[in-house]
Amino acid sequence: MSKKVKFGIIGFGNIGTRYKKRIDENPSAELVAIAEIKRKKLESIKNKSIKKYKNYKKLIQNPDVDVVIVAVPNYLHKQLSIEALDASKHVVCEKPMAIKTLDANQMILASQKTNKKLFVVKQNRFNPPVKKVKELIENNKLGKIGLVVVNCYWNRNNEYYKKSDWRGRKKEDGGTIFTQFSHFVDIVYFLMGDFINVSAEGFNFNHKKLIEFEDTGVVRFKMANGALGSLNYTTCSYAQNMEGSITLFGEKGTVKIGGQYLNTLDYYKIEKVRKINLEKGNTANDYGSYKGSMSNHGKIIKNVIGTLQGNGFVATSAFEGMKIVQVIEAMYESMKSNGKTIKIH
Repeated sequence: MSKKVKFGIIGFGNIGTRYKKRIDENPSAELVAIAEIKRKKLESIKNKSIKKYKNYKKLIQNPDVDVVIVAVPNYLHKQLSIEALDASKHVVCEKPMAIKTLDANQMILASQKTNKKLFVVKQNRFNPPVKKVKELIENNKLGKIGLVVVNCYWNRNNEYYKKSDWRGRKKEDGGTIFTQFSHFVDIVYFLMGDFINVSAEGFNFNHKKLIEFEDTGVVRFKMANGALGSLNYTTCSYAQNMEGSITLFGEKGTVKIGGQYLNTLDYYKIEKVRKINLEKGNTANDYGSYKGSMSNHGKIIKNVIGTLQGNGFVATSAFEGMKIVQVIEAMYESMKSNGKTIKIH
């Protein structure tokens, strides 16, 4: 039997606590350390076998830690990931990998230099409808795809931003696409391949005194395979999340992944495909005043362990994580230039 993979978590907020639960559930994993700057959150950890640190650098230097999970605000992902890699730790970095392509590239270089794995979290790839549509595309069941329509209609209320000391701030957060909807950009990339250009416009519709960037936008894009696409998004859906969907129109079929979190197969009409059966999926992450993406962090932990024990490979590579940062950065570059088309190299 392989020895347990030992984890340390930096950041014990909503995501960090999710990771603790998933690690505790996995018999091949052990949580040995948590770093968190807020004292009350550290004091909430009752397990005496877990080392608790206010200074994350002490966690990184802990010789018992095999894998460091970076679950901190977006702008800190690069710095903490590189420090952990340089300390010969494998790293699991929450989305977005970074908020600048240059930063993501530096993280990849650190991983290569230290020969340590850098896992980028894209948990919606594990959603049953997403996996099924990926399979349909790989088996050419939809034929050539001509149009992709992504609709993201979520609610992020005042409390969501007021309770945070970093959300809504341009330098720390990056923008609505980075924090709320990067998973949707990733799923388009996962299903369809490379983006070759984007054009985007956005504005702050209903959060003017709360955030420093747009809460609503429309993006037009073109894929390397010739398909056209659009991303329509907002965090102003009244009172609650309404929809998160991706619809593909192909020569031989149309399919819509929907629900609020890409968790249902809302529509399909495909040549020679009569019935699609899906495996059971997980529920969404519930944070009280709002809900996030699908709760697949247990599958991420399983993937990390399998990869490190030689029984699998990285589900989302650092290169793929960098590609998503590059695409979103191009979207924001287009917004700054009033919708100018930006090529993605």
